[in-house]
Amino acid sequence: MGLILSRSRTNASTKEAKQFKQNQEQNNKLAQARPADNNSSALADTFSKDTASGVPTKPSADAPVVCIDPGHPSETSEGAHAHGLSENQLNWQVALKLKSELEAMGIRCVMTKSSQNQTVTNRERAEVANHSHALVMVRLHCDVGSGSGYTWYYPDRSATKYGITGPPKEVQEKSHEAVQVINTAMKPILTGYLKNNPIKTDASTYVGGKQGGVLTGSIFARVPTALIEMCFINQKKDAQFINSPKGQELMAKALAEGIKKYVFTIH
Repeated sequence: MGLILSRSRTNASTKEAKQFKQNQEQNNKLAQARPADNNSSALADTFSKDTASGVPTKPSADAPVVCIDPGHPSETSEGAHAHGLSENQLNWQVALKLKSELEAMGIRCVMTKSSQNQTVTNRERAEVANHSHALVMVRLHCDVGSGSGYTWYYPDRSATKYGITGPPKEVQEKSHEAVQVINTAMKPILTGYLKNNPIKTDASTYVGGKQGGVLTGSIFARVPTALIEMCFINQKKDAQFINSPKGQELMAKALAEGIKKYVFTIH
């Protein structure tokens, strides 16, 4: 997503407000599609298939819920591009693999969008997670820049946007716990493939730095939120990893192991 770099985002607030209005009707339909008990998702069922048989699989009704947020397109940008790769496409591909991994572990998944190129604002993404009462919202992105490897971000303060202040202190604390647990569990799986970078806060990002140190998705989140920049796609080694089936499978497996550890610890 290139959160760290100062890529042009002119009139972002105006675009976000316009996009939010355009997407509201579609978002309401997605919300209505979810069962009243908030423990399952029509979107999750759309993509839930057993890898061996192709038959839809459904975790139990009381299974923990995780929200997967494949980054972009949103009001901020269409996503980064480098080495002929599209961040938007890579985020989506890993998200589907992650969803399969988690459902095989008995974890219900809610997706913030139903197709790769669907535009959903960051506010709407947070609202999908809130509505599903997810134990954590995991936001998948890729970066561009001089660095390499993967980096986790979480909100450590509140900020105000569109008259809404958030996230609450409890969400900040649980978000911090989530990134710590997931990051630790990922290391053994990705060692030798991708560099593990220190955990950072939303304030370290370009967008967060411009709005009180908090990303828009975090401001509107009322559930723990954890954003990962999975790699730097302008760096050859990182790009080759995340663009390969093996690399995507390893990333999905590493994420799933971390999420499982966090979710079943608190569930």
